[in-house]
Amino acid sequence: MVYDVVIIGAGVAGLSAAMNLPKSKKVLIINKNHPWECNTFYAQGGVVTVINDADESSHIKDTMDAGAGLCDPDAVRVLSEHSREVVGDLIKRGFEFDKNSEGELHYTKEAAHSASRILHAGGDATGRYLHHFLLEQNPHPMLEGAQVTDLLIDDGICYGVCVNYNDELKHILAKSVVIASGGVGSLFAYHTNASKISGDLQGICLEKKIALEHMEMLQFHPTVYVSSTAAQKQLLTEALRGEGATLVGENNYAFMKDYDDRLDLAPRDIVSRAIFDYKQRTGEEVYLSFDNFEVEYFNKRFPNIAANLRGIGYKLPTERVPVSPAFHYAIGGIKTNLDGEIEGVDNLYAIGEVASTRVHGANRLASNSLLEGLVFASRAVTKIKSKDIDYEIKDFPISTDSLRCEDDKLYKGQLRRIMWDDVGIVRTQRGLKEALAFIEDTLHKPIGRFLKLRLLTAKSIVKSALNRKKSIGVHYIQEDSE
Repeated sequence: MVYDVVIIGAGVAGLSAAMNLPKSKKVLIINKNHPWECNTFYAQGGVVTVINDADESSHIKDTMDAGAGLCDPDAVRVLSEHSREVVGDLIKRGFEFDKNSEGELHYTKEAAHSASRILHAGGDATGRYLHHFLLEQNPHPMLEGAQVTDLLIDDGICYGVCVNYNDELKHILAKSVVIASGGVGSLFAYHTNASKISGDLQGICLEKKIALEHMEMLQFHPTVYVSSTAAQKQLLTEALRGEGATLVGENNYAFMKDYDDRLDLAPRDIVSRAIFDYKQRTGEEVYLSFDNFEVEYFNKRFPNIAANLRGIGYKLPTERVPVSPAFHYAIGGIKTNLDGEIEGVDNLYAIGEVASTRVHGANRLASNSLLEGLVFASRAVTKIKSKDIDYEIKDFPISTDSLRCEDDKLYKGQLRRIMWDDVGIVRTQRGLKEALAFIEDTLHKPIGRFLKLRLLTAKSIVKSALNRKKSIGVHYIQEDSE
């Protein structure tokens, strides 16, 4: 059987693509884990939508400013111009965003936005609500618990994928393949990502000589509760600071005034480095304070955060919560054009966090990510539907490489720690070179294929960071100390 389209990943980008492909098409969604174990499900922030024509130019400027000069203006224009279209389509299909007391859409503001243009659902559960809605809208079958191990590419044409399903390798043939597998969270000791997000497809692309770009651009979310044993940490959405929560030291000193005129609403890279610097200089813990919130409003606006932290022992909003930055979002990725096409390989697309559309530049503007998934999924599907593909069956050998080896778990743990220590918020040439040496050494040891793919992706991140000598946006290089 040859599918019309195979989609790798079941987050906002993958499911949006599936939703826009008619039931008459033979489409298969391949999901590494349970469908809800994806970054979209955990997204607390909202969906950006420009309010009117005047706000469009303002949103473009905000995105470009946050991106520190590395955004592609054409990509940003596409994102902004299509925001009302994709959000309007969701509403037309029946998705309900939060309303204000007058029954109108409730627009909120987050860091580095000059206007209130962000829509939420379920207070602080936009991703969960949107993900559930997209799953309900999906008319196509899904293969759960299947991990892609390779792309079937020959002479510049993609013919499908190889997956590990029930510990057996099998080929799935397709006229078009859409990569929507997410970012690289599991490469870091502390992150906010779903547990299975580990950069596998980026590693496969590197093997196939497919270009990755801006891999050094990794966004760390400033406000995360990291005092738990799980690698995935509790995110405290930027909307909290957008509505008045403040970062304070142990004696309630609001230290952001020492770092940026925008205070707690400065871009994420600035806030993350400010927390890092303040903790290093003072030796103090950093907290998020909710003093300005009324209890009833807080519990209604942020019900999941209130419930999750209550379960840990914090009573919000009367108690402050210790926070630290953690890895959050991969800005760079597989290089695509503005229709999601991967240049050099026919019938292969990348959308969402796994892709680099160059819309985020050197620092992603808050709540642009769900919008990016919606917009570029729509454009990729439009491109796919415009093509009449003459498919030729090709025979690809099944790999005999081991998927896992005995010491993989040990090396994965070491990789996470090294990536956090040396390729994190503040980097040095010495630290990056040490990280690269570890990765290259481990690549020459007996390791399984899944670990190899992680290491290849990590190596790309480190080499990109070494090649960018000057700090910009989320990439911050500090001179080595003597």
